[in-house]
Amino acid sequence: MKLTSYWLDTSAPFRSATAGPVQGSCDVAVIGGGLTGCSAALALAKKGARVVLLEAETVGNAASGRNGGMCNNGFAQDYGMLSATLGRDVANRLYRAFDAGVDTVERLVREENIDCSFSRVGKIKLAAKPEHYSKLARSQELLAANVDPDTEMVSRANLAGEVGSERYCGGLVYRKSAGMHVGRFVRGLGEAAARWGVEIHERTPMTGLRPTPGGGHTIDTPKGRLHAKQVLLASGTSHTGPLGWVRRRIVPVGAFLIVTEPLSKETLDRLLPRRRMAVDTKNLVNYFRTTPDDRLLFGGRARFAVSNPNSDAKSGAILQAALHDVFPELRDARIDYCWGGMVDMTRDRLPRAGERNGIYYSMGYSGHGTQMSTLMGTIMAEVMDGRAELNPWKDFAWPAIPGHFGPPWFLPLIGAYYRLKDKLA
Repeated sequence: MKLTSYWLDTSAPFRSATAGPVQGSCDVAVIGGGLTGCSAALALAKKGARVVLLEAETVGNAASGRNGGMCNNGFAQDYGMLSATLGRDVANRLYRAFDAGVDTVERLVREENIDCSFSRVGKIKLAAKPEHYSKLARSQELLAANVDPDTEMVSRANLAGEVGSERYCGGLVYRKSAGMHVGRFVRGLGEAAARWGVEIHERTPMTGLRPTPGGGHTIDTPKGRLHAKQVLLASGTSHTGPLGWVRRRIVPVGAFLIVTEPLSKETLDRLLPRRRMAVDTKNLVNYFRTTPDDRLLFGGRARFAVSNPNSDAKSGAILQAALHDVFPELRDARIDYCWGGMVDMTRDRLPRAGERNGIYYSMGYSGHGTQMSTLMGTIMAEVMDGRAELNPWKDFAWPAIPGHFGPPWFLPLIGAYYRLKDKLA
């Protein structure tokens, strides 16, 4: 079993990193080489900007290359609840932004000829309890009437046509959702940005960021100093550099995944006959899907803990037990990959993007970043070009989380709370 991301292990390494020092000046410095950073750099370069991208590790190494590869529309939260909280018009506008995110991924795959097995197979949200099914049905009725008629309920009696498991009580299908090989996608975006002239420095963390007299910003790195007219933070949960303001507003939560050995077509036809992306309704959520080479990926919030090799292995054992509970026939299937990554959670699980003290930022995707991060990268290129009205999150305040100053000391308490909620439910 490899303790590494399946997506990164089965995609070609990024080959267009810039050698040599960081020096001189540029129009825009992008901090972070994930989906937000690469899509923003590509969009900015297409506008004619001189762009330098600084990545602390390698392109796609963090959350962008460690997720489930699900490109899903729809909210993590209940649509009816968000409509009541934010208002129907705002909820619909944000819902359509997630739709636009899936469309943006599909467009970039086509325009940049990225071989990443993108496919609109749809998503099914699976009811873990009978009362969850009733809640999903109420949500689907509102969705169909207001913003997404491409949804439908699947009863428990008909669920075998979607998922070969006795574990669930029915589900809600979102037909617009898609899956892809996210490692090939993020590295393909990086290669596309490099072709458009973006200077991409890997293993080059930002260690200093300050305003420059006369305008712009000075950025320090171990490889040299750069002056940029504009800066975009696309750094997610990064603990590198002077990002204290961001760290007080984001909770880094571990997400963990396992991937089986290749399975027969007959087995997969029983387990996921439509090959949809699947996610359940538990607080400690599980999700699963097939991979382009016919494996089963199974992931979730196995433990509220940070990701490291020891933590990943412990979480992998928990996920394997959950996999056997959902699909007993995979009890003897070999697990070939186990890994973890950090999700950049906000307090309300909605992204944040905007500008503060001349620094632009987009992050906080809260586990639904594959499509939203790609969309926001392209949108932030427009925002930095003077079109702030295009930012769907422009009116959302972002206060600091009380008692949170960086290290997430409270994660075990949150994990215990959600485990209790799932047990009592």
